[in-house]
Order: sequence, then structure tokens, then C-alpha cells
Amino acid sequence: MDQFSHPFITIAGARENNLKEVDLRIPKGRLTVFTGVSGSGKSSVVFDTIAVESQRQLNETFTWFVRNRLPKYERPHADTIEDLSPAIVVDQRPIGGHSRSTVGTMTDIYSVIRVLFSRHGTPSAGGANAYSFNDPAGMCPACDGLGRSVRPDYDRIIDPAKSLADGAIRFPPFAVGTWQGQTYTNTTDLDTHKPVGEFTAAEREFLLRGGRGRKKVNVNNTGGARDIDYEGLADRFERLYLNRDLSTLAQKTRDLVQGFLREGACPACHGARLNEAALATRIQGLSITDCTRMEVTDLIAALGRIEDPVAGPIAGAAVAALERIEAIGLGYLSLDRETSTLSGGEGQRLKMVRHLGSSLTGMTYIFDEPSVGLHPRDVGRLNDLLLRLRDKGNTVLVVEHDPDVIAIADHVVDMGPAGGTDGGLVVFEGTPDELRGADTLTGRHLRRATDVKARPREATGGHWVRDADLHNLRNVSVRVPTGVLTAVTGVAGSGKSTLVSGAFVAAHPDAVVVDQSAIGISGRSTPATYLGIMDTVRRLFARETGERASLFSFNSQGACERCQGRGIIYSDLAFMDPVTTTCEACEGRRFKDEVLRLTVGGHSIVDVLGMTAARALDFFDRLGDGFDDKGVRRRLGALRDVGLTYLTLGQPLSTLSGGERQRIKLATQLHRTGTTYVLDEPTTGLHMADVDGLLAMLDRLVDAGNTVVVVEHNLDVVKHADWVIDLGPDGGKHGGQIVFEGTPAQLLHAEGSFTAEHLRGTLGQERARAA
Repeated sequence: MDQFSHPFITIAGARENNLKEVDLRIPKGRLTVFTGVSGSGKSSVVFDTIAVESQRQLNETFTWFVRNRLPKYERPHADTIEDLSPAIVVDQRPIGGHSRSTVGTMTDIYSVIRVLFSRHGTPSAGGANAYSFNDPAGMCPACDGLGRSVRPDYDRIIDPAKSLADGAIRFPPFAVGTWQGQTYTNTTDLDTHKPVGEFTAAEREFLLRGGRGRKKVNVNNTGGARDIDYEGLADRFERLYLNRDLSTLAQKTRDLVQGFLREGACPACHGARLNEAALATRIQGLSITDCTRMEVTDLIAALGRIEDPVAGPIAGAAVAALERIEAIGLGYLSLDRETSTLSGGEGQRLKMVRHLGSSLTGMTYIFDEPSVGLHPRDVGRLNDLLLRLRDKGNTVLVVEHDPDVIAIADHVVDMGPAGGTDGGLVVFEGTPDELRGADTLTGRHLRRATDVKARPREATGGHWVRDADLHNLRNVSVRVPTGVLTAVTGVAGSGKSTLVSGAFVAAHPDAVVVDQSAIGISGRSTPATYLGIMDTVRRLFARETGERASLFSFNSQGACERCQGRGIIYSDLAFMDPVTTTCEACEGRRFKDEVLRLTVGGHSIVDVLGMTAARALDFFDRLGDGFDDKGVRRRLGALRDVGLTYLTLGQPLSTLSGGERQRIKLATQLHRTGTTYVLDEPTTGLHMADVDGLLAMLDRLVDAGNTVVVVEHNLDVVKHADWVIDLGPDGGKHGGQIVFEGTPAQLLHAEGSFTAEHLRGTLGQERARAA
């Protein structure tokens, strides 16, 4: 009997978010790709409907005791969702992780390596936990397993050319005139008029650590003059700012202290994180740290040489997991790489590694834009992975914009026709070939042929990066042209982000940087609050109505008392599924009734928050002299520039798609004044049609006299650039070099560049389809 006796996942009347009574039959055991512009409803179908219902029903199979400890899912808004299989979700949420989270710990490969050293290493330090930097039995006692230490930078804190009386102490809280500074300017045990650089070793030791016996010094603060115990400068700094949780201090204080700290490798373990016993163990002359610092490709070879009958199978298990990492193009990573330093694409693929070794079948694997952060060369490896999961007897659902991923689908569902309230419909179902002939935004863009820019702009000058050797960069010196759009390309791990976000931004700190970091979202954050215009709008209503500004905030006095300004009532029904209902008191409007009676220009604050960005621009323009804040218009204009005019000002950011969040983050930076913009993969989450809008916006920035540098894999952006800097030739230790500089037209003829190779291939395919 076929394992898929019910061959379709059936959905009827789906109404989640902007979906409009969507009906779908998704084939099981096939690879289905969901396409459509940002906000068209792709994620609402795949994640908010299918994934949530699958996980909710799976949780129902557990006992009440277990269910109460599992995440709770609310039943999606749909008439019926039938014939689901258990879902495994690989979403876009960044891995993040603290400083103790590494590639090795995340993938569990480090646990296997620890077992290997505990069984086969000599001299043995003990069990597997004796090789863990997260366990007291194995961690370095000096740095608690972090591998680095933070120390005060006394070269910054103390100016050796000055005396204590003349301001040798640069740290403001201890400076001349402060009551703490008087400790050092009033002491009688030091010559306070002698340059600190001329102090003897004993005098410097007294300044920093104090002397034997209790010394007194007279200070004058709010309580009047009094004698206090002398405390060395270093002792005081460490007590107040190092030996406590800095997060308890004000942000201003934290930022100040950071400027006087120096972070470096732990002097005891030299960054290895482990104690002496663990580091002394060897296998074939290698310590466990030697293994974790190797690139995955090299570690596979090293572990493959172990033939011991006991250790061989353990090493084999590690090799099998490492080969899965290598197979998806991450062979340049090392197991000691902190997960917080991984790019979005690297993190996405590492999540996938966990499932490659699974022998489960009949599952539903759900991926959210797995091609994010991938060079076209690496997309081929991703496709192999997706097909392998399908061929093992699983259903694979992918939300994706990349044409190369769409091309391998068995079935395509195109959502649209546009985004937001203009989306939420299925506009096409069929094969990739049929989609290319469809009259939808996706279909039209798939059959479109574009060429490289024929007439690139001329540079007005250049910004230099000289002798950059950060991470895998090999003393790179490069001139980034000014007054043009520059695309920095290369395969994953080639050094693109290191060059641009690291070396270039360090050399040119005035650049406006838009990186891949996620925006902070909650049910109370909206486009109006995120863009920073809500305070101005509240002040406008307060001025025109004579009421307090706080009355026009659903987070303050104006909030509906029943739902506390949320607009919804969330009912946690203990063991039952939670239920969210619209607040009956305010009907979801979040405000008290008395606030709704107060209007400006005929509109209440709720009316304004219900306006799209386009309507809000018209509203504020009609106010004329009554509203002269250009900042609000500029920020709303930025939403228009990034194609988000359909968003309402009060829409919760938690309801936005990944592409919409990326663009709203970009919009917050466009109103800043700056001549150089640095964007790290701005096409993340964008449909091909949205990329056109992004390119038009970048053109406007450049035409206004700015310099724009983008780190990108999207070949439409590369073709549109004025200048291309390609790094490589490969990733990790095989990268970190400039392999090409020039125009996109010149890139077509470059040798030794994977970007050039795929650009030529793409142009050939597009021309063939157009013909």
C-alpha cells in the first residue's frame, strides 16, 4: 500500500492574516514551492496555517502533563485542514546564541568529539564532560570557558604625559573634580603634580592597587568633607564595572565603560576555553582544540585516519555528520566558530544539517527561503538537499523567491496578486514550466530577460581599504568607488561581509549601515512606533485637542482598560488550546471610547493608525500649516520608496513577512543624512518584483550624490551595479582574496570567478527563454 493513502494536504477556507478564504490541495511526497511578492500570504499558508495546525495536533497526542510544558498553538483560522503529517519547520529566525554556543555545540558534533577524546585520547582527562567548556570539569578556570577575557585598557584610562592633578585619568567618573577622582588628586602618598609616566613601579602599583595597610584620603562630596579609605584605581574600576552585571547599568554608562575595555584571548588557555588537563590529551598528536579549530573539510580527513576498533566507530559518526556540513557548502567552517558570528545563510543551512541524517519518512519539511545568503553556486547544493529529503518519502514545502529553487519544484503555488490587503489569494497552481507562461508577477519575471548595465556611472573618487587581514582576508587592499552603486560578491565564506561590514565600515565609520540583524518586534510595535513618528502624531493630537499626549497612546493612558491596549484578549485555557478574541470593549481599536471622540482634521487617532502610508501622507499634507513636521513626511516617504505604502501605521510588526521586515528596517535608515550607505544582502526576503523596486530606490540614492555598497548574491543586483568587487576564489581559507574588480560587462569575461560563471549561465538561459 502506498504510504500516502491520502495523497493531498487539503485546506479549505483559510483566513489567517490576509488570506481570503483560500482553498488548496498540496500533493504529498512532492516538493512544493510557494511564491509571490512580500506580504502576499505565502507564510500565512505555509507557517501560520499548515505548520501551526500540524504541530498543534501532534501536541494533542501527548499527555496533559507533557502538553502543559510544550509550546501552545492556537487553532488557525480555516474551515478545514485535513490529512496533515508531522511537520519539521526550518524558519528564518537567526540562530543567535550566546558566546558559549558554537557550530560544534549547535550540531552536537562537539559532543561526539568529546566522547572520542574521553575514550581514545591520552593522557585521559576523564569522562566526556571533562572536555566540555560549558562544564566546570572541563572549562578553563580563568575565563570560565569563554576563551577570552575583558580587561581594563589602562593605556586609555591613564594619560602618562599628564599628572593626576592635570587630568591624567581620562575615565570621566574618576576624572578631576569628581568625588571619586578626588581619591587620586588628594592623596598624600603620591606626587599628584608628577607625570604618571614618570612614576616608579611602586608608585604605579599604589595608584592602581593601593599599598599595605589602610590609607586615608580626604574627599568632598554632597555629604561634606570626610576621610575615606584609599582604593586603587584598578580595584575600584573592576569592582564597579567588571565584577558585576553590566546590563544592570544605564545604557549610557555601559557604552562609556566599553570604550575603556580591551577584549582579548584568555591568557591562561589562549582562547582554547578548556583547562590544562583537557588540553593535554592527544589523538595522533592533535588536541581537542586542534580539531575544533580545523576547517570541517580538514577535520574529516584527520578523523578518517583513526582505525582503532573502539574509537573508529565514534570517529565515523563524527565524520558522517561533518560530511553533511561539507555537502551543503559549509566545509570552510570550524567547530569552534561562535554561532552569533554566522551569516543568515550559514545559520539556515546548519539548521538543515540536523535533518539530513534522519531516517524518518512520511514527514512534512517546511523551509522558509532556504536560499537566503547563498551564492548561485551554493543554491545547487541546496536543491540537492531538498530533493534528497523528498526522495526519502517526505513532503517538502518551501517558501522561496529564487528562480533556481522554483525550477526544481514538482508543484508551485503562486500567491498574490500583490501584497498586504491586495494579496491573500492563490493566483496560480501548476508546474514551474506552466508558471513561466502564467500572467502573474512571478510568471512575468521568470520569463523576463535582463542584460548587464550597458552604461555604468563614472566614479567621483574612491574609499580605500588597505591591508585588511580580518578573519580570512589576506592583506586585502581595495578601492571602493564613490558616487556609484558597487556590488560586493563571492561564494559563502569568501570574505564579503568581513571586507564590507568589518574592514570598510571600520575605515569609514560615518557610513550608514543596514545589516541582516532582525528587527525587534512585539504585538505593541507598529510601523508608526518603529519609524519614530508616533510621538509626533501624539503631540499633534494633544496640541489640537488640548488633551495630554499620553491619552493618544494605547501603551499609556489612552489604552482600553479591558485589553490593556492590545486590541485582543488572549485566553490561556491551561491544558486546552489558547484562544485569542477581539476585545469586545474597544472592538480591536485598542483605545478608550473617550479618545475616539477627539479628532484632528476629521480623523481620530484610530483613523490615522488605520491609514496606509500612502493615505497618511495625503492626510498630513492636507493639514498644511497645522502640521509642519518634515521628519514625519520624510519617514513616510521612505516607506513609499521601499514599496510598503500598503502597510497601515498601526499594523503590528509581528504580522509582517520577512521581506516586509527587511524593507521597513531599510526605510528607517533612508531618512538619515550620509554620503555612504552599506547594505548587507538587502534583497533578503524580496520577490523578483520587489527587487526592481529596491534597485530603483538604490538608483535614487546614488543619483542624489551618495555612494552605495551592497553585499549581494542576487544576480539582478549584480547586473544593475556600476562596479563589482568579487571575492574568492572559494570560502574559508581558500577565500579572502579579490578575484575581480570592474563593471558587470567586464565580469562576464572574467576567469576564475564563480560569480562570473553563473552570471554567464543565467544570461544564456534568459536569452534562450526569451527567444
